[in-house]
This record gives sequence, C-alpha cells and structure tokens, in this order.
Amino acid sequence: MFCEQCEQTASGQGCHQWGACGKSPEVNAVQDLLVYCLRGLAPVALQARELGISTREVDVFTCEALFATMTNVNFHKKRFSEYIRRAIALRENLKSQVQQASDLPIEWSNLSSFEPDFNQSLVEQGENISLKFISQASNNVDIFSLKLTVLYGIKGTASYTFHAQELGQEDDRVYGFIHEALAALDSQNFSLDNWVNLALKVGEMNLRAMELLDAGHTSTYGHPIPTTVPLNAKKGKVILVSG
Repeated sequence: MFCEQCEQTASGQGCHQWGACGKSPEVNAVQDLLVYCLRGLAPVALQARELGISTREVDVFTCEALFATMTNVNFHKKRFSEYIRRAIALRENLKSQVQQASDLPIEWSNLSSFEPDFNQSLVEQGENISLKFISQASNNVDIFSLKLTVLYGIKGTASYTFHAQELGQEDDRVYGFIHEALAALDSQNFSLDNWVNLALKVGEMNLRAMELLDAGHTSTYGHPIPTTVPLNAKKGKVILVSG
C-alpha cells in the first residue's frame, strides 16, 4: 500500500500498511487500478474531442470515479469493480467511435489497451500496477513527487467538478484539462519544468472548478448569511453537521 494523498497520513510520511482514514490495502489497490484505467481512458477521450465526438458521459464519469478515490469517500471494493468495468466499457465504446471517424487505423498505447482480468484478483492487479508506479521514484524523486501532486490535485479538481455538474454548473475546459492531466501521467518526456507547470495548471483549473461549485451552491441554495438559531433542546428530528 502506498497513499499520501491527505493530511491524515501516518507520521506525515504516507500510509504503507493501513490507511489512517480506515482504508484497507485491498481497497487502496482497487482504487489504484481504477485510476490506471482512467489514465488509459483519458487519451481516447482527448482523441475523440479532437474529432468532435461528444465525451460528456466519459467526462462526468471520470470526475465521479476520481472523487470516489478521495479520502473517506468510498471504501467498498465491489463498487470499485463496477467503476473499473464501466471505465473499460466507456473506453472501448469511445475507441470504436474514434476509429469510425478517423481515416487511418489507430494504434493505441498499452495503457489505453489494458484489460483487467475480472476472473483474477483485482487487488493483486492493482498492487502490481502500484508497485510499477512507485518504482518511478528511484529515477527522479522530484519528478515523482510532482506526478503525485498532479494526480492528487486533479482528484480534488474532479471532485469539485462532479459536484458542480450535479448542481447544473459545467465548464468543458475543466473536463478537457482533467483528461490532459491524466494522460500526462504516462509521459516519459516531461522535464521537471514541465511537471511544475502542469501542477500550477492543476491549481488554476481547481480554482475554476471551485467557482463552478460556488455558483451551483448559491444559485441553488442562495448566499449564506449570518442567521439566529435557537440553542435550546426541543423534541423532534435533527440533522447533525460536523467537520
């Protein structure tokens, strides 16, 4: 297990045995497998966009799936198996549309052709993918750190974007960038400066996603204002707000 995406990480150095949030190594592995599948879906979505093919279903699904991998959102292994199946199905459907719209045969990368074996352990497949990703740290720890910054940042951007679209607020530029950032994680030619610039771009798009979410909240629920509320106990049901 390797996870250092939140402030709960053990001793501030990441979780390697069990998540401080309660996430098990098995759930972490299938989450990593899902992200790997989304990274393979992203280049196909970008190609489809260039050809004018609608990717909205893929856009929204990608954001929902990335949100599911955030801290304390979803620890259900079966649900991630469903996400993985849908990611592959959407990818193959989009590849078919891209091929039909293209004049020449398209050769997809190994990442965009990856097929999980649903008859075998998804946990083991996720663990193998995680190890390959983590091994990149030995090549250049600074670039690996920036890759993680981009990945974790884009998860946050996708989370805001998913909730914003639930409230009727969308920006196609944000969807497009999420695919670009996911596809870039497979790049072997990016320099340190390239990764720094991409990380900064993630921050920029995250602000745009927050604007969309704010617009969704205020247009749906109104602007928050100071309000007097009773502090005494009374009979009836209650909503407990924490955090």
